[in-house]
Amino acid sequence: MLRKEAAARRQPWSDTARGYALNVPALLAILLLVAYPIGYSFWVSLHRDNLAQPALRRFIWFDNYLGLFSDQAFLRSLWVSALFVVLVVTVTVLLGLSMALVLNETFMGRGVLRSLVLLPWAMPGVVNGLMWRTVFDAKTGALNGLLLQLGLIDSYQAWLTSTTGAFVFTAMAQVWNTLPFVVIVLLAGLSTIPGELYAAATVDRAGVFQRFREVTLPWLMHPLLIVLILETMNAFRAFDTIYVLTGGGPGDTTTTVALLTVQRVLTFTDVGLGSAYAWVITLITLVISVGYVSLLYRRGSFEV
Repeated sequence: MLRKEAAARRQPWSDTARGYALNVPALLAILLLVAYPIGYSFWVSLHRDNLAQPALRRFIWFDNYLGLFSDQAFLRSLWVSALFVVLVVTVTVLLGLSMALVLNETFMGRGVLRSLVLLPWAMPGVVNGLMWRTVFDAKTGALNGLLLQLGLIDSYQAWLTSTTGAFVFTAMAQVWNTLPFVVIVLLAGLSTIPGELYAAATVDRAGVFQRFREVTLPWLMHPLLIVLILETMNAFRAFDTIYVLTGGGPGDTTTTVALLTVQRVLTFTDVGLGSAYAWVITLITLVISVGYVSLLYRRGSFEV
């Protein structure tokens, strides 16, 4: 006992203080690489700051944000982004859940199929856009060739020049690129469900859909929360695939907020307004994420 007390007196720092001290380098790196750029971008969004007119730079408080309510290009891009997010997230979650349920079963070649599912996720967004632009090409596209051979069309179609076609095919390209992540997360969630629950449900003569509703779905609430939050953020921030595939066209049919933000900063060099756009994207995704978590809290399914 005396030795422990003497050692405690010789030790100037507690374990908690040493822990904080050891994490100081990591905390400083986070502040420099994450917190400072985020804070600086907000500070820039409070300025009229166009690189083409440096003499007019001045602090204007929240005028950039207030001006968004009358900015028709921004309002239009916000509507396009909302539709894009709804379509992409809905299709991704439904397809991802279906594929995860299939891959969770035991069958020959399951391991190979699970590996192949990862391939789209490994493809960068720019490459993904280039690939699908080749597939949808009006003159040499593989989609036109396939449909023509099947007799479903009489001649090659310019799929990306119609408003509906450009929007739908762009969303599908985004789904194809992000679907593997959803499958992996949901498949991991399915692997944690005890088999005894399904056995008990079978004994109780529960059907397939009843077992899914009463056993599978409640256990997948937390993985679904992760998927919904991250996929919503990814869809709102989608840029590279859209830029390469359609460039925001035809017209402004596929001009999302993320694409408009990059155009404002790089094309029009308006970094103040562009930073305001970026912060609006951040706030929207934050509100949606809080909504997802609140929904699970009300259901009593979320645990910290």
